[in-house]
Amino acid sequence: MTPTLSPNARAILLLTAPLIAGRGASSSELLSPGEYKRLARHLREMQRQPADLVSPDAADLLRACQPVIDEARLQRLLGRGFLLSQAIERWQARAIWVVSRADAEYPRRLKARLREDAPAVIYGCGDMGLLESGGLAVVGSRDVDDALIDYTMAVGRLAARAGRTLVSGGAKGTDQAAMHAALEAGGKVSGVLADSLEKTSMNRVQRNLLLDGQLVLISPYDPSAGFNVGNAMQRNKLIHALADASLVVSSDLGKGGTWAGAIEQLDKLKFVPVYVRSTGESSAGLDALRGKGAILWPNPQDADALERVFGVAAPVASGLALLSGDRPSEAAPIAAPILPEVAQPPPAAQAPGESVALAPEPRPSVAKTASTPADTLFATVREVIPPLLQAPMKDAEVAAALSVSTAQAKAWLQRLVGEGVIEKRKKPAGYVVKQSSLFE
Repeated sequence: MTPTLSPNARAILLLTAPLIAGRGASSSELLSPGEYKRLARHLREMQRQPADLVSPDAADLLRACQPVIDEARLQRLLGRGFLLSQAIERWQARAIWVVSRADAEYPRRLKARLREDAPAVIYGCGDMGLLESGGLAVVGSRDVDDALIDYTMAVGRLAARAGRTLVSGGAKGTDQAAMHAALEAGGKVSGVLADSLEKTSMNRVQRNLLLDGQLVLISPYDPSAGFNVGNAMQRNKLIHALADASLVVSSDLGKGGTWAGAIEQLDKLKFVPVYVRSTGESSAGLDALRGKGAILWPNPQDADALERVFGVAAPVASGLALLSGDRPSEAAPIAAPILPEVAQPPPAAQAPGESVALAPEPRPSVAKTASTPADTLFATVREVIPPLLQAPMKDAEVAAALSVSTAQAKAWLQRLVGEGVIEKRKKPAGYVVKQSSLFE
């Protein structure tokens, strides 16, 4: 199924997407994930939706959004209709579809588990129905030896034989080995890409698999976007959120996207049980994940044994939900009510098939070990930021990765510099972690 681009998706693309290789608005003009989250919440409070911003009578609504986003900035972004039409034509010619968080077709697992932190738009190619099938997430490092490639491919083939969708990130090394093996064995695969969706989907081999319904590729980033460290880090939560269980084949200790995604899953999100490889050469990274609560992979040899892997319950999430607005990211069951993007009328005025807006959830309790809420938040920030900074990143890039304002990110970064956790470099410019500080 290829969804038709909805009015809400069009409005969100105008506000957040670079369009046509970035022309039409500078990167600083586009709404960051955090800014769009605040705007979406503001629209819900007014019982309006993103599409209303481009309606003929939108002037009053744009003024009403001034406390959240500057009215002139909104007008400039929403005035990029011609560029959007060109981008849509390009995507449609390549069979790339786009769904917004306000659309019924949006992947339920992402919305149920990530809620307001689910990407505002998802770009994709292939059968989006695969995104609802769950399955086994297989992740690991890019640089792995032949023995680990063979190990990973065996896992991919087993997932295919068991009829379980394999979920991974499409990167070289572990990701591609698992995906290729599952596809060659006739299995189905969901790939969550951090970059180059357009290029990947146009590959001849991938194209046939996409058309046959064996493969779906998605990305929360523009289809022509190149590699970005922050984007690669942030997409990891989507891989885990789409799965029923996760296996970490390899991981560096204290750095890299695989490590950051697994730690986020074990310490905070807790959507699925996280397994680590239990055979072959030992790994300091996997041992550390085991100490954080990861489970030793039982090395299933047949479909029945693999099914038992999915019977292990993920631990219940607790503590402070970092940067998730007024709703914590929870290990919500797939059948749980979904937080609507668009405010709905009360039941008496409700049209058939519409969803009723959920009552506000209680805020998570503040940890007793911190003296103030700000201290509690920063304690979590201190765990999240260093894994991002394995390569130098500027404050704006960190802000985008965390969905916060640049000013807030800069304040946190400067505080971490003062604590000696990270340092600011001139060449290449940016903040980078002091490797020795991660486990102090």
